[in-house]
Amino acid sequence: MDEWSLARDALAETDPECKCRLVDQLAERIGAGQWNPSDPGAPGLLACGRPGRPQLVSPRELPKRGLGSVAGRVALVHAIAHIEFNAINLGLDAALRFSGMPDEYYRDWLRVAHDEARHFRMLRARLIELGSDYGEVPAHNGLWDMAEKTAHDVLIRMALVPRVLEARGLDVTPGMIERLRQVDDLTTVELLEVILEEEEAHVAIGTRWFHHCCEKRGMEPDSTFDTLLKRYFAGQLRGPFNLPARRRAGFSAPELERLQALGS
Repeated sequence: MDEWSLARDALAETDPECKCRLVDQLAERIGAGQWNPSDPGAPGLLACGRPGRPQLVSPRELPKRGLGSVAGRVALVHAIAHIEFNAINLGLDAALRFSGMPDEYYRDWLRVAHDEARHFRMLRARLIELGSDYGEVPAHNGLWDMAEKTAHDVLIRMALVPRVLEARGLDVTPGMIERLRQVDDLTTVELLEVILEEEEAHVAIGTRWFHHCCEKRGMEPDSTFDTLLKRYFAGQLRGPFNLPARRRAGFSAPELERLQALGS
């Protein structure tokens, strides 16, 4: 099987552990120098696989639980695991869907998919330690919904999925870590610290390729990002924002000002 067919199979796979193993195989071939990803060509029909559970509901339907109980910590870890599962698919989809990009673009997003698979496994193992498992708690699908809305344009995908939705992890994870420290769940804290550091690099990859697309089209990045925020997220963003992490991930001062204005 050629590698792009393997990537398609990984995207279509519904079983989470099988999906992770297929992503591992792709990463091993890249790491061993057996494959240098390049333009996959026209995507055709891409199937995104997910298991029958968790039940997908509106964010408003998700129960609010404190972290002082095991059930509350299960709900938090499950929510993050669901984001990471979707992020595996997002990395694969970004590589498969958009032709005409430099080879390094495809390498970047396949590497992101591999990171996300590792994050998902870490969190799933923690759920099992807490007496639960992935799929046993309802979840929402906002991250993948935006992937579908941006499937027509790589510039819009790079602007809005890694730099808006995934970047929310940079904003909210430090608060989660602090609350988990207060209830002495240091095991989950350690996992989130690893994920926070690596997600910053993923957002930076989104910034890199957003700027690349803007340059190729003769578009100014700050004003383009502003326009897209207004079009897709008017009234939906709320602070606070992790400004130091976002700066390290490539956000400009005007972009941060616009985010703060929309989120105030």
